[in-house]
Amino acid sequence: MSLFQLYPAIDLKAGKVVRLKRGDMDQATIYAEDPGAQAAAFDEAGFDWLHVVDLDGAFAGRPANAEAVAAILKGTRRPVQLGGGIRDMATVEAWLSRGVARVILGSAAVKDPEFARAACKAFPGKVAVGIDAKDGMVATEGWAEVSSVSALDLALSFEDAGAAAIIHTDIDRDGMLGGVNVAATAEIAARLATPVIASGGVAGVQDIVALKAAGHVAGTIIGRALYDGRLTAAEAMAAARA
Repeated sequence: MSLFQLYPAIDLKAGKVVRLKRGDMDQATIYAEDPGAQAAAFDEAGFDWLHVVDLDGAFAGRPANAEAVAAILKGTRRPVQLGGGIRDMATVEAWLSRGVARVILGSAAVKDPEFARAACKAFPGKVAVGIDAKDGMVATEGWAEVSSVSALDLALSFEDAGAAAIIHTDIDRDGMLGGVNVAATAEIAARLATPVIASGGVAGVQDIVALKAAGHVAGTIIGRALYDGRLTAAEAMAAARA
């Protein structure tokens, strides 16, 4: 059985590490002033990956926290996956050339699927598709808009594109510590050969245990629970490896 992978999240707003509630930029809690130091701390704690989101970039449609991302890359030896404002091939190439291990395409996967598929094929194993869902439907533009495409249909449409992973986020749960949407994530994961990573609402060890027990799900992103101390790195990793 492959390892259930954990991705501690570093969300960037104006160069600082924050967590949002349900993707609302007006509900941002600042957890760290130094993204590089936060990356180093997660590295030292033993996590194998880091999940980084340029929140300003997601809303602007172009990278907006390049200095903070550079500090993160300098602060960790671990591979970093990055999303937020990546809408064209030049931006994909630029981030990968700067040392990002994997880029995440979110809004672009819905609004420009031909580009997203081309990026997956051009950079095998280095492009993930982020699917942010509200009531099962895909949300875009930093979650400001809800589309008419279902999360499952979008995931299935990338099954033959060579995506490194599908990252499924339930935006009603993100940052709320109410528990991850195990059923919705597992339903998508069961239909795909592409690895599916859960995101949104992880509140404690029980969510990691539940995702593993559901089967098919390849890993999960952890945010506020780590920052608030509801879940320690050691507890999370012990549950993932059990």
